[in-house]
Amino acid sequence: MTLRLLAATAALALSAPLFAQDKGQATETKSAITIDPQVRVRDLVGTFGGQRISYRATIGETVLTSGDDKPEAVIVTTSYVKQPLDKSRPVFFIFNGGPGSGSVWLQMGAFGPKRVAIPSDARDDGAPPYPLVDNPDSLLDVADLVFIDPPGTGFSYLTPGTDPASYYGINADARAVGQVIRRWINENGRWNSPKYVGGESYGTTRTAALANELEGGTYNDVALNGFVLISTILDFAAREPTPGNEMAYVMTLPNMATAAWFHGKAEAPSVEAIAQQAREFAIGPYAAALMKGQDLPAAERATVRAELSRLTGLSEEYLDRAELRVTDQRFYKELLRDRGQTIGRLDSRYTGRDYDAAGETPDNDPSFYGIDAGYTAAINAWARDTLGFETKREYQSIGREPGRSWEWSLEGQFRGAYLNVAPYIGTAMRENSGLRTFVGQGYYDFATPFFGAEYSLNRIGIPQDRVEFHYYGAGHMMYIRDEDRAKLSSDIRTFIRSR
Repeated sequence: MTLRLLAATAALALSAPLFAQDKGQATETKSAITIDPQVRVRDLVGTFGGQRISYRATIGETVLTSGDDKPEAVIVTTSYVKQPLDKSRPVFFIFNGGPGSGSVWLQMGAFGPKRVAIPSDARDDGAPPYPLVDNPDSLLDVADLVFIDPPGTGFSYLTPGTDPASYYGINADARAVGQVIRRWINENGRWNSPKYVGGESYGTTRTAALANELEGGTYNDVALNGFVLISTILDFAAREPTPGNEMAYVMTLPNMATAAWFHGKAEAPSVEAIAQQAREFAIGPYAAALMKGQDLPAAERATVRAELSRLTGLSEEYLDRAELRVTDQRFYKELLRDRGQTIGRLDSRYTGRDYDAAGETPDNDPSFYGIDAGYTAAINAWARDTLGFETKREYQSIGREPGRSWEWSLEGQFRGAYLNVAPYIGTAMRENSGLRTFVGQGYYDFATPFFGAEYSLNRIGIPQDRVEFHYYGAGHMMYIRDEDRAKLSSDIRTFIRSR
């Protein structure tokens, strides 16, 4: 499906004055809807990376319009800019994933000046109040930060009558976010500042699409210094375990091994050691066995089954019944069935208890319901109470509407082709010799497996000398673990400084 290009945009100055402007209002006449964008500004102080820094926090609405100047989308950004202003400082544009996820996770968990304090050891976050504390791991000492909530996420929304296809899709979403980035750069005079773009989960898919959107044109390119990919998903064919797609089982096996090791179901000197053992087995004997299908000799099957059992902690009998192919959903339920527990998808360190232990798949993901309430409370308290943003809209930490309407195909790709946006990363890096890519992966993340990230980024056409991988002892949102939040912050800080 061809998605129409977003045309003219309405003016909004995010370089706001010291005091907050009047809150945004939407009025409707017989001919059109007009929107008065809301912008709120606060001057604050904090200590980040060991430095005491004054910064300006701005939460504001950017209005995107159609070709006939009808407001179509209102996108909220929250920026933190060191004071006094230094235009030579890097700017880091940040978003989360979904599609449909607001930037609350990276803002209130990893890089914002404040964070929500929830248990670091894979325990449930319980009931409120949830402490909102200073975040010394924020990156404000090395870069100004701009958190973006794409349409349908956070407080951002589509106006009545707007066609969702204009915004809910890989290319359409990248165009909208690209417009917001260009507007922010232009209105804040940051065209010659070093620029970094990155996100988490589907936010890494968005980053790749933005590589094409921002650097892929002939005119008005926005040159970038770096991509920051956290919990990476670029090649979707390697992720979905549909019948006949053997690569999905290969890519997930190392995650099964690390989860088994963490819960005492597999033995190895360290998580790094068992991850490497599983990588070598997955891409070697295991992949070869799966590719042989029903021609797999019995002796080879027995050898592969035994090693698969050793690595995953599952019985050979179970693996035999599953034809050596265990989906992640089955694994969450089966690994600790003898203990009456399930494990998490986003973070397999977490455990939960289902209604009963007889089912094939879990009732829910304990690594999501174990943290979501704290983050939702934190972003609402921060945006509304501290920054003064006023709205009757509910903050959509995980909005359902974008995902329901999402267009998953790429423009210019023939119908039925599998989705892989990694080539966008390769093209941008080949055509920009100063562009580098940072990749951060959690060992216990089944949502975006670390082996899948490695596979997608070592394909032909991606300069390997400018791609760096970093690994963490938690899951999808590795920053919920205190040690990993500090390490992630330090690793990205070094990445930005080394430009």
